[in-house]
Amino acid sequence: MTQLNLLQLMNPAQLKKTTAKASRVTRKLRRRFDLTESVITPSLLTWFEVIGYTVLLEPDIALGKHQIGRSSYREVVLYQRLHDALQKINPKKPHEAIAAAIHQVTCIPSSDLLENNLRFHKLLTDGVEVEYLYNEERIHDFVSLIDTSNLLNNDWLAIHPLTVVEGSYAHCPDLVVFINSLPLAVIVLIQPSDEQATFKEGYQRIQTYIEQIPKLFDYNTFLVITYGSRARVGTLTSDWQEFLPWRTIDGEDFPAKGTTELEVLIQGIFDKRRFLEQVLHLIVFEENGTSISKKLLRRPFCTTQYPKKSSRQRW
Repeated sequence: MTQLNLLQLMNPAQLKKTTAKASRVTRKLRRRFDLTESVITPSLLTWFEVIGYTVLLEPDIALGKHQIGRSSYREVVLYQRLHDALQKINPKKPHEAIAAAIHQVTCIPSSDLLENNLRFHKLLTDGVEVEYLYNEERIHDFVSLIDTSNLLNNDWLAIHPLTVVEGSYAHCPDLVVFINSLPLAVIVLIQPSDEQATFKEGYQRIQTYIEQIPKLFDYNTFLVITYGSRARVGTLTSDWQEFLPWRTIDGEDFPAKGTTELEVLIQGIFDKRRFLEQVLHLIVFEENGTSISKKLLRRPFCTTQYPKKSSRQRW
């Protein structure tokens, strides 16, 4: 019996006890790791709703109001939701193919974050090559992680905040953006009430997350830092000076007077069509000696800087 069916069969008194227990677990976790509630600007969440994302608050998830397929704070992939999304995207693939694809996506082979990130990016853009038994026959096939031809077939979700536990560390990134239940973007918020705060503070917080909860970033495509109505975007290997604003929403017209950096960045990057375009065509991995760098190929009309091309481009 699924958790949802079990909740449906409970009487009101049982359900009240269950939600109260979930609330206590959340509070206990926050006391244990000294976590503080994240405060995010409503305009950020509103913009994600405007462009068609489902926006969920973690307290509602903890209380059982939304079923997202996450059984513990240690999970960064929403397994059941991922399974449902892949079945929808690949309707002619059997269960065995979907299960094999999920196993590849969630089985992290290396302790090197950038190697894992590069591997996942190839799976995201090329599809997952799977091998499975079906009717006693060994089948070789591909399973797509995203539907590029029908945007509505994809599951677009943003969760604020998202508690992630790894080892003895726990953190609550302000907003995590999931596409088909895979955490492709992390957004951190610098409180505008702190006059001493800078974008570098947001960058340093991201570096702490990467060091202490790296599994969240095995799947990461973009990193965003917001400060009031201002916003910057970068990648896993961007230095803090390389986090830059986005200059245009559609790539043709500059935004109207009074439009904020935050609004331009959210619509310019996270719009469903443009987001997939960025993922599929504008992410490049480069090899520099023994290290890997990840670049967002910023078009000249989108940012003030343009990355240098490398002769040792890997992807």
